[in-house]
Amino acid sequence: MITVLVLNAGSSSLKACLYRLAPEIAAIAIAPPDPLWQGLLDWGQNPTAAHLKVTTIDQRYEANLTHPEGGIASLRDWLKTLLETLTSGSTQLLESLGEITMIGHRVVHGGSRYQAPVRVDAQVKAVIRELSEYAPLHNPANLLGMELMAEICPQTPQVAVFDTAFHAQLPAVARTYAIPYELTISGIQRYGFHGISHQYVSERAAALLQRPLAGLRLITCHLGNGCSLTAVKGGISVETTMGFTPTAGVMMGTRCGDIDPGILLYLLRRGKTIEELDRLVNRQSGLLGVSGVSNDLRQILAAIDRGNTQARLAYDCFIYSLQRGIASLLPSLGGLDALVFTAGIGENAPPVRRDVCRGLGWLGIELDSAANEQGAGDRDLASADAPVRVLVVHTQEDWAIARACVKFLHPPNFA
Repeated sequence: MITVLVLNAGSSSLKACLYRLAPEIAAIAIAPPDPLWQGLLDWGQNPTAAHLKVTTIDQRYEANLTHPEGGIASLRDWLKTLLETLTSGSTQLLESLGEITMIGHRVVHGGSRYQAPVRVDAQVKAVIRELSEYAPLHNPANLLGMELMAEICPQTPQVAVFDTAFHAQLPAVARTYAIPYELTISGIQRYGFHGISHQYVSERAAALLQRPLAGLRLITCHLGNGCSLTAVKGGISVETTMGFTPTAGVMMGTRCGDIDPGILLYLLRRGKTIEELDRLVNRQSGLLGVSGVSNDLRQILAAIDRGNTQARLAYDCFIYSLQRGIASLLPSLGGLDALVFTAGIGENAPPVRRDVCRGLGWLGIELDSAANEQGAGDRDLASADAPVRVLVVHTQEDWAIARACVKFLHPPNFA
């Protein structure tokens, strides 16, 4: 049996899961098992405090942690406290952290360098650090998780699993920007993100449809605070909405998505600094920027119910951005077998699914209204006779990372 600890470190939270599995089972399992242990550190916008939540199959533990430095600067101490719940107290599963076979990390940006999971070493960390310029909200946090685990579990091998890897086979016409070609070959191209999620939900969709993935044309919609759409043809990503950075594509919680680059030039000429523009497009735009209310769709829907017209505009812009993004992926597929919704909004916001699909009836998309409003778990929401299926799939990035680690450790089992 292999014991895998999965870390997903972000700028305001850190998620961790523990799986224990046999390689031969991981090789064929599509529906994931529940993790034995799950931990969450969430410090949000609070500078000096974090909320710790740990769950096992039959136990739950929560605590509030404080540290004078706060945020990422306090992660070392907070992570140690999180991992102590694995080896002590009511949530104990291990005698020591030395029982962990491998540690898997989600890394947002691997550039063109890494197109498959890799063993973490000094060179890998150096490249991840270099690529932090392209994913400043994510790669530094991913890297910090690796460095902290090297201190806490120095003998345990670590594996980096990249969000960009699933998009590594994008055709040249999809990954090339209309800029001088010497910039393209220097590395400025569309990379795509959320690849771990898009790959998992496309495989899961094939299982739900009981059809071979190799014969399917899918559009997978990862909709959370960050949003991206991907065209998956025969199990391969052939087009995606995010680009050189995760800022590109459809409208998101705080990111603007695609805008006229001339806007940024205009603002530069008006005296904005690069740092101010970075905050503008990554932290102050999207649903938050247009609504003036929040990046949280639930709060925007509540504001709409109170008659807030600016919140209504933000919601309508979001829906239209998704419809336009879905339509833009169709030429790469030549048709569509299923539209797949996943992640926080995609899985939990029936109004979004309803309103997105309402504008796509010409594609053969027709929702079963009752199925869309009710039910839970992975399921088909399309009307019985609709030619295009509409699926909801709970994304399982942690499980996908655990499987990738087992594949890395025992590749013959995945032949």
